[in-house]
Amino acid sequence: MTTYTPPQRTATLTDAPAIAALMRASVLELFPRFYDERQTASAAEHIAHLDLRLLEDGTYFVHEADGEIVACGGWSRRNKTHAGAGDAADDDRPLDPATEPARVRAMFVRGDWTRRGLGRAILESCRLAAKAEGFTSLTLTATMPGVPLYLSFGFTEVERVTVTTPDGVEIPGAVMARGVEKPDSIAT
Repeated sequence: MTTYTPPQRTATLTDAPAIAALMRASVLELFPRFYDERQTASAAEHIAHLDLRLLEDGTYFVHEADGEIVACGGWSRRNKTHAGAGDAADDDRPLDPATEPARVRAMFVRGDWTRRGLGRAILESCRLAAKAEGFTSLTLTATMPGVPLYLSFGFTEVERVTVTTPDGVEIPGAVMARGVEKPDSIAT
């Protein structure tokens, strides 16, 4: 049986409201399997926060089905690693592809579209785009719902971390990394 994969495209600024709604809905539906009520509510406010710079940079992708965005995610050539902990002074600093990894950012899938390959397709688009710009590796800060996907895509866990959101809630996660070579490879 063939599974339908809705088409992927680069997100635009006009997609921002729909992406923001998807991010929040995804957190509210998927995070309770891994986090308590307070963590989920804080994540919906602070982690499911759309960084418009990703759309402006043209490094963010969406899958659309029946006119609705059902998955989103992207990568960045800038220093910011993730949403949720507030802003840092050097978030917009361009990364050096020769010495720093590109950042995978803001991966979210609508609950009824999980486990259909959409996250994997977005990761592959990120990998190829970062590789085309000369990056040799990728890094991300994963929330616990995303860890299985990233492991299956060849990321390895570098360290466990806790993201403290602006409201003081601690959300466990993991820093993960991999090279940009073929998709089934393991990070070096």
